[in-house]
Amino acid sequence: MADITTRELRQPIDVAEYLFRRLHEVGIRSVHGVPGDYNLSALDYLPKCGLNWVGNCNELNAGYAADGYARVNGIAALITTFGVGELSAINAVAGAYSEFVPIIHIVGQPHTRSQKDGMLLHHTLGNGDYNAFANMSAAISATMARLNETYEIATLIDNAIRECWIRSRPVYIALPTDVITRKIEGERLKTPIDLSLPPNDPEKEDYVVDVVLKYLHAAERPVILVDACAIRHRVLDEVHDLVEASGLPTFVAPMGKGAVNETHKCYGGVYAGTGSNPGVREQVESSDLILSIGAIKSDFNTAGFSYRTGQLNTIDFHSTYVRVRYSEYPDINMKGVLRKVIQKMGALKTNPAPHISNTLPDQEQGSAEQRITHAWLWPTVGQWLQENDIVITETGTANFGIWDTRFPSGVTAISQVLWGSIGYSVGACQGAALAAKEQGNRRTVLWVGDGSLQLTLQEISTMIRNNLNPIMYVCHTL
Repeated sequence: MADITTRELRQPIDVAEYLFRRLHEVGIRSVHGVPGDYNLSALDYLPKCGLNWVGNCNELNAGYAADGYARVNGIAALITTFGVGELSAINAVAGAYSEFVPIIHIVGQPHTRSQKDGMLLHHTLGNGDYNAFANMSAAISATMARLNETYEIATLIDNAIRECWIRSRPVYIALPTDVITRKIEGERLKTPIDLSLPPNDPEKEDYVVDVVLKYLHAAERPVILVDACAIRHRVLDEVHDLVEASGLPTFVAPMGKGAVNETHKCYGGVYAGTGSNPGVREQVESSDLILSIGAIKSDFNTAGFSYRTGQLNTIDFHSTYVRVRYSEYPDINMKGVLRKVIQKMGALKTNPAPHISNTLPDQEQGSAEQRITHAWLWPTVGQWLQENDIVITETGTANFGIWDTRFPSGVTAISQVLWGSIGYSVGACQGAALAAKEQGNRRTVLWVGDGSLQLTLQEISTMIRNNLNPIMYVCHTL
């Protein structure tokens, strides 16, 4: 199909400007990345669209930073260049895909004619294959938008951003150099992208709610277990209301830290199988019904697959299905189901949750020991943290140690328990601190090991350049 001519457009707008105005519309205020010859002209459009450019030290760090920014802001954007740039970022993007973090990855590509002719350009494999790198990213992207045909560019952009938000995973947008300045219809910017979840089938949703309530009212020792996908798929309001209305003992998995107000009387601590504190493990594993919300049952998140809970006693709530015991109900989003359960459930049988505090163990109180032990450190961290802090912990020592810290209310926890790429936390700290600054300067705190710090240390310069002031603790483990 032929390109749209400018005279056919009511409000002509360049593709790059359209794309960046859509990013601004969904709440992005800063864009991370590294300049490259295939994206340079696109970067010129950022200021007029109200976007701040954060030039990172390398693409891997930029990807980590976009991940951290998204976990605080809700969504992020990353710009790299074809081949050498996008492949440098692919580890970070894969981590975001793994952990359900929404990043819009925009890749500047060579001119469409150069691609069509298979020209032997720099940053290529030298074989004329211009799809190779995009194909590598396809497995770690919720959708791929290749902006080639003018007539469909605006639709592709809008659909990609919507998919990124709804599915809470990275998307890939290929932006060739000649497409950057092409004219498309700008009038559709007057209509915001629809970011609402597709509604559940009402009849099916009501049936699932009734089944959930049947088992919930029959249970003698029900508990709530909250995990990462409750955060990623934005059901924290429903989780809060469920805890408040039910009064049930409530626990979090390690990846679910920060999903629940840990000062609430119903909060009982972190459940991670054999990695749990004894009182927590006993109450969760003796429960006759676990309301599991957004579970990711990975090895580190379950302390080596050491859960001792049965599916017969579990109701799983997820973004695309609900599983009640062994019966799965597909194409049902947990948000609508949880909201109706809260409205209809009434009084339940409840038991008190274990008492969790940041009190030092007896052996640590008044101790003359000069070494910093884990038993002393993590409760002490909990005493020092403030409401609404952002707490970032690196894979390893800090990731596991933070389980024993009871957070003040409003704390956002950031870690990479599933993907586990060391060095992630430093880049993520830069992105998180920037998002926090944009929101009103929440305090950002990083715990990182000296080994991991060596991988991404350069990003401290980006923090300085952007006037960010995170508090960084470097753990040296002998």
